[in-house]
Amino acid sequence: MIKISKIPTILGILILLAGVIAGVYFLNRAQIFNAGASPTVTPKDIRMSNITDTSATISWITADQTSDFVFWGTSQGSLGKVGNESTSDQKYFTHSITLTGLSPSTTYFYKINSNGGNFDNNGIPWQFTTGPAITEGQNSITVSGSVITSSGAPSKRAIVYITIDGYVLSTLTSDGGNFVLQLGSARTSDLTAFAQIDPSQTTLSISVEGESGNTATAQVYPQSANPVPPLILGQSQDFRSLPPNQTGQNPNASLNLPQGSSQESKFNVSTSSATPTSTSVILESIQQGETITTNQPQFFGKGPGREKITITIHSENPISESLMIPQSGSWSWSVPTPLSAGSHTITISWIDASGITRSLTRDFVVQAGEIPAFTASQSSQIQTPTPAPTTAPTPTPTTAAIAAALPTIAPTSTPVEISPTPIASPASLPVTGDLTPTIFLSIMGLIIIVFSFIVWKSAENQNA
Repeated sequence: MIKISKIPTILGILILLAGVIAGVYFLNRAQIFNAGASPTVTPKDIRMSNITDTSATISWITADQTSDFVFWGTSQGSLGKVGNESTSDQKYFTHSITLTGLSPSTTYFYKINSNGGNFDNNGIPWQFTTGPAITEGQNSITVSGSVITSSGAPSKRAIVYITIDGYVLSTLTSDGGNFVLQLGSARTSDLTAFAQIDPSQTTLSISVEGESGNTATAQVYPQSANPVPPLILGQSQDFRSLPPNQTGQNPNASLNLPQGSSQESKFNVSTSSATPTSTSVILESIQQGETITTNQPQFFGKGPGREKITITIHSENPISESLMIPQSGSWSWSVPTPLSAGSHTITISWIDASGITRSLTRDFVVQAGEIPAFTASQSSQIQTPTPAPTTAPTPTPTTAAIAAALPTIAPTSTPVEISPTPIASPASLPVTGDLTPTIFLSIMGLIIIVFSFIVWKSAENQNA
């Protein structure tokens, strides 16, 4: 009887098993041998700014208009929170997302999803560390201005960065190309204290990235920065020789007396008159530098009954109203028109019993959108979204990018995307470095080998 060899079958099984193991190995290393998506959706110039003890802003640009978001967390393998820049999948060239509800002195990790493709720092999420909680800082200094193209047209959604001794602040321009930033939350480069700003000596380094990919730079002193002359894309400007802005300052006055006259006062002031006591107004609804999620906030506090106060919101379009505090001493006021996303300042002024004008100022930030589908906060855990027109794009497998994120960050090199694979929902994302699939497939392969060996020996015995 002729003995039939089964070795080719076994060899084929071994080759198949080797291919399965190799495939699992390279999948775990995120190496997918397909061409990536267009480089025009790749995030570029990724920067961190506005880092405090409870919030931070991530900004970047893309060559094409894309709908982007970030997913983040406190460990590299658990990025369970999502921060969106739009609730309606709008596409932009410039991108800026502020994460709120953070903890002081804590390191966070994040990846960027751009048009459905994930980007990270060459297989590792980018990271940043929040600063410690510190007491309220100095009185705020307002910086405002506009960004225009070389033809004089306003540049909307341009990212404006202001660097003060290594600390970076940022905001987006409005549709009219205007911007407003408050320097009250600026910190030292190590984030441990508020920056000491001298209005006439501290240099503000301004850089702009526009939707067209053009940039602008400028230098100015704080005393001449409200407003800054128009920032022109494609140009580098130096405004440090400008005189101080006069807006908001009290006018100067001088009195020349006739020759030989004395400076004696002719007013009779009784020594028995009592000195009036000063009164105070308290703002309870927000803290210095707080981020709010509504564009029409309500402010409230306490003060002397029947006291008249004037409330002013300093923004692109200033708002000012006066009201009388009720006899109960509790007052409240709502902003009559929606505020644009970004930094704003509220000032409350009144005249106390001594006839002295008093004022109270707080800076605050309006987050873009009103409580988006995925809110960047402590409670925004990734859930499986129900498909809907306003649902944000779902995260996809990790793709490599080359960049870095630290508290004071320079623009990073261009990330490179590697063929993302669409999935049903964020909940189905595998955990990076999970060996469970490898172990399972290896066991299955061993079972196949053993089974094939038994069948081969059985057939051999039958033919013997």
